[in-house]
Amino acid sequence: MMHQRTIRKSVHGIGIGVHSGEKVAMTLRPGAPNTGIVFARTDLNGTSGAIVPARAHLVSDTMLSTSVGNDLARVATVEHLMSALWGMGIDNLVVELSAEEVPIMDGSARPFIELIQAAGIVEQDEAKRYIRITREIRVTQGDAYALLRPYDGFKAEYTFVANHSVYDRYPSFAAFDFSTTSFVDAVGGARSFGLMNELADAQAINKCLGSSLSNAVGIDEDAVINPEGLRYEDEFVKHKLLDAIGDLYLLGSPILGEFVGFKSGHTLNNKMARAVLRCDDAWEYVEVGACPKAVVETPILQPAAISPF
Repeated sequence: MMHQRTIRKSVHGIGIGVHSGEKVAMTLRPGAPNTGIVFARTDLNGTSGAIVPARAHLVSDTMLSTSVGNDLARVATVEHLMSALWGMGIDNLVVELSAEEVPIMDGSARPFIELIQAAGIVEQDEAKRYIRITREIRVTQGDAYALLRPYDGFKAEYTFVANHSVYDRYPSFAAFDFSTTSFVDAVGGARSFGLMNELADAQAINKCLGSSLSNAVGIDEDAVINPEGLRYEDEFVKHKLLDAIGDLYLLGSPILGEFVGFKSGHTLNNKMARAVLRCDDAWEYVEVGACPKAVVETPILQPAAISPF
């Protein structure tokens, strides 16, 4: 039987919010079994609403990123961290933040993966629970769509469509069966990206205030402008897939099934997750003896080694 996992010890990181531009300190702390992923706003100490579970029904904003919140607190840009946690098989974690937004780091899931690897991973006594898709669920938005359908494991594919000469030079389709492919190696390093001529409009509505070539791939009319170029030839479509995996992990359990996205973004991804929550005849919780690995081999330490500080 697969067991729930958390990190062995607390780890810390500092960065900026890609949309707020504000400096933020982040601490990842071990979580108790069955806690799930929860965010704690340390700048709101003493406020009862400072704890925000990472759950799809609490998504409050999907413009250019995914935010979760309650009546008193919000946490923005959670998708890259959530994708890393899915990729590393982390079920329970407390994410402390000194500001509203998860730091963007380098624009991918890789820095979060490295923090988790530095902390170490422990298996807990409780069984890991999966969401097994039993019939197809589909949502649409214009000509874009997302669907989940039954599959023995987890497979994901994405088609990226953009009417731009630079995007058109690179692969627009990616598909992975994560029983045989490492998320960490194949997808985890794919960075956010955007058109330079759209940056001013985004900043006019207080988005992308912290965006730079250190945390995103910039594209002008003719080329990728980052001196280092792309990390993968298909980095654009892989990042869209990374986002979708992070958005779906807000369901609170990993999925056993196949995801297909066509032009889907954060809004449609959350619509997909909420459709799962509504369609309780289309899935079931299961505990399995083995599950396709989506991670590189990570040493598993004994639960007694967990320290809360």
